[in-house]
Amino acid sequence: MKHLSWIFLVCALTSHAQDSLKTIPEKNELKYNLNTSGSHFFKATFLNQTWFRFNNSNPGTTVLGEAAPQTLDLGLRRTRMQLFGQITDRTFVYFQLGMNNFNFLNGFPALGNAQGVPSNRKIAFFVHDAVVEYSAFAHKDWLKIGGGLTILNGLSRFSQPSVSSIMTMDVPVFAQATVDQTDEFSRKLTLYARGQVGKWDYRLGLTDPFPIGTSGNPVPAISTNSTFAAKGHHKQYQGFLIYNFFDKDAHQTPYMTGTYLGKKKVLNIEGGFISQKAATWRTQNSGRDTVYNALNLWSLAVFADMPVNKAKGTAISAYLGYFRTDYGTNYLRFNGIMNPANGTTQSLSGVSGIQGNAFPMFGTGSVIYSQLGYLCAADLLGKNGTLMPYASAQLADYQRITKVAGIYNVGINWLLKGHNSKISLDFQNRPVYQNASDGLLKPNGRRGAVTIQYQVFI
Repeated sequence: MKHLSWIFLVCALTSHAQDSLKTIPEKNELKYNLNTSGSHFFKATFLNQTWFRFNNSNPGTTVLGEAAPQTLDLGLRRTRMQLFGQITDRTFVYFQLGMNNFNFLNGFPALGNAQGVPSNRKIAFFVHDAVVEYSAFAHKDWLKIGGGLTILNGLSRFSQPSVSSIMTMDVPVFAQATVDQTDEFSRKLTLYARGQVGKWDYRLGLTDPFPIGTSGNPVPAISTNSTFAAKGHHKQYQGFLIYNFFDKDAHQTPYMTGTYLGKKKVLNIEGGFISQKAATWRTQNSGRDTVYNALNLWSLAVFADMPVNKAKGTAISAYLGYFRTDYGTNYLRFNGIMNPANGTTQSLSGVSGIQGNAFPMFGTGSVIYSQLGYLCAADLLGKNGTLMPYASAQLADYQRITKVAGIYNVGINWLLKGHNSKISLDFQNRPVYQNASDGLLKPNGRRGAVTIQYQVFI
């Protein structure tokens, strides 16, 4: 009987524990409340984006000295940690640490291998953001004044994207106009004001850009084509304005949401600019004179992200933007995201970094960028989530290329648990180039890449 009593007691306790667990609500964030109402809090998030990719290489591509017409690589596109919170009614703090573009070539130091320079695969986390912010009106978003190392940007919503919530495999990086040139992975030291008043959302910034000589890469020699100036230092001025027709964009941090997955009804008209005196330089008159150019970038766009059928959980997300990008006469920069190659046997006039998956991402001229996605019914795959196919197009008309460069992506997201757990498949098609006359570049066919990403976000 004694043994039976113990058995009944254990069964009763187990049953009570199971019933108690059923009553505990599921949590979707790591948040510690600093007061009873939860208006003061501190929160942590963690993000990891793992890529597995097959790439058809640009002509002449080499990897560690060997020809590589194709590459297959595995890498960490982004690994991040955010720490932020509303400390008082008027005080907000935000920190972000992480690393980016870590693959077998060891990310940024990989270029050194081709030059016989020792590298170091132990890439440490670095500080992306460190911001303090004061709200001029308690419990109101009318005016927030902040400063520090921040991604707050004037050009567009994709210049300050919340990468955990983007719809496409990756953001349109051309919109992060000075990335790794005069900033720290698109972050800059900035004093800013931002807020939401009625249907208007605004942000203004005074930025102290980093010298090009601190980018970690060799400073390009001055030539007839504009590059960032290695002499002189001037502040940047930035501004971004949004008109919200329906729901307001999220405003807790300076980052802008990619897609709300039907949770909001958003339709915006957006416009922004970045301006800096004497940001780039070049030579003229056979090298006898040095000319400084202003950096003047601006954009206009329409963004829509809203439910189609609330009962089914379907939604649509769309963006169409025009970018005018004036870096100075004949500015052009190739870039390849987490480039799987580190050398080339080909030479293009006045540009470097053309190997692997690179294409002319930044340049003086204009860009039209669009993306469109459709969120399928919430129960499409039962307990296994749903799907969100998408397509994007980037059409760049730069001074130094003879024909508009079209970069196209199509893909699909398998949303296992929204943005917290998703698998994405992406197909990219991009142009490759050869030398033309007068220092221009002309198309020389096209290449493609297939990427699978698994994103986990807590």
